[in-house]
Amino acid sequence: MKTLGLLFTFLISIHLYSQNSQIEKELDALFEKDFSEKTPGCSVLISQNGNTVYNKAFGSANLELDVPLKTTSVFSIASITKQFTAIAILQLVEKGKIRLDDNLDKYIDGFEGKGIEIQHLLSHTSGLKDYLQVDTGQKFGERMDYTPLELIDIFKKIPLEFVPGTAYKYCNSDYILLGYIIEKVSGRKYADYLKDNIFIPLKMDHTFYDSNEAIIPNRVSGYFKDGSIYKKAEFWSATVGYSAGGLLSNTSDLEKWNNGLLSYSILNKELLDKAFTPYKLNDGTITNYGLGWNVADVNGIKKIDHGGNKNGFISYEGYFPEKQLYIVLLFNSENAERDKLAIRVSEIMIGKSLQNKVTLTDEILQKYTGKYQLVSDAKRTMTIIKEKSGLVADISGQGKFPLIFQSQTQFQLSNLLDIKCEFKLVNGNPESIIVSQNGAYEWKKIR
Repeated sequence: MKTLGLLFTFLISIHLYSQNSQIEKELDALFEKDFSEKTPGCSVLISQNGNTVYNKAFGSANLELDVPLKTTSVFSIASITKQFTAIAILQLVEKGKIRLDDNLDKYIDGFEGKGIEIQHLLSHTSGLKDYLQVDTGQKFGERMDYTPLELIDIFKKIPLEFVPGTAYKYCNSDYILLGYIIEKVSGRKYADYLKDNIFIPLKMDHTFYDSNEAIIPNRVSGYFKDGSIYKKAEFWSATVGYSAGGLLSNTSDLEKWNNGLLSYSILNKELLDKAFTPYKLNDGTITNYGLGWNVADVNGIKKIDHGGNKNGFISYEGYFPEKQLYIVLLFNSENAERDKLAIRVSEIMIGKSLQNKVTLTDEILQKYTGKYQLVSDAKRTMTIIKEKSGLVADISGQGKFPLIFQSQTQFQLSNLLDIKCEFKLVNGNPESIIVSQNGAYEWKKIR
């Protein structure tokens, strides 16, 4: 019996090795197709059950010096920074120094009577104008640095876009304010607070607050693509991102970050669960954002993630709790196909599609073609076009997206998992499209 038991264990080990070897080959092929030593690249790490199962880098860290990317390469993680800001705020909540329902005007002058609470900032439900969308007469690409209060001055006098807590709109201004609150409550600079309360406890030795002047080991160069030619990313003052997008890190440190959160070593379970729970608006509508993370159900699987974008860099970090699967993708080109690659890596690791697909007849597809107009903003249109591969949505100002049908009327846009759409029919003909993403938006057919 002992011999049979050992044989059985040996056979299982062979099967798992073969399976993992096949997954590794599939992942290698996926990234080798998109990146070479002559292009910017991607550092990718995958962990399961808290253990690294894949950790590789593809492409170049610096095209001028012909330096390859390494698994230790350090990138701007842009808006993934918001997770760190959110946890820092929740640490202060845990210590009793802040309440989630505290009004913003308790900490910062100029917001009196607006009814904005800390939880509204964390969940992007404040109604504030995004400071990156305010015309200040100066480009952030100009060589100017900003203090946190100078960033806040850009937007604080602009009227709210909606009553706090009544709608969701992703807003970088929210997290600029949170960074300043961390400084005011803790008495420490934002970067110093994170270092002492997160980076050092989790042994994140390759995570830094960005600086244009500092020599940061293994920092890579960022690029963008102009036609077929790669160019160096435009200058961006490190002070502009601040607590909304000002951190640098590598994949291994982000794995330590995720493991540290899940072990509750820097924040208690109750508050972390709150961060990982979709925020509920005043009317009961459930959003797809928690407190610092996107939270959604994709094809029956819970996904907790965040992305980042800035000049020369994009990033993705996602966790599938039921699978104990964690994925990090860091790119040093703003043109990399992050969403496509993130979905494909997830599908390879999970072993199922994240976007179910059904095939419809040409007759049904043709019926859906036409031009649709957003009811709440007549300037925005969506034109549904029939191409050889199927239907494509050409959305004004956003580009073209293939439609992936889940039923005869329900569909998603390719590589956009958090958006659900449905054709509304009257007498068998499309009258409108309802797009659900942190609320329902109607696009009326106009021709």
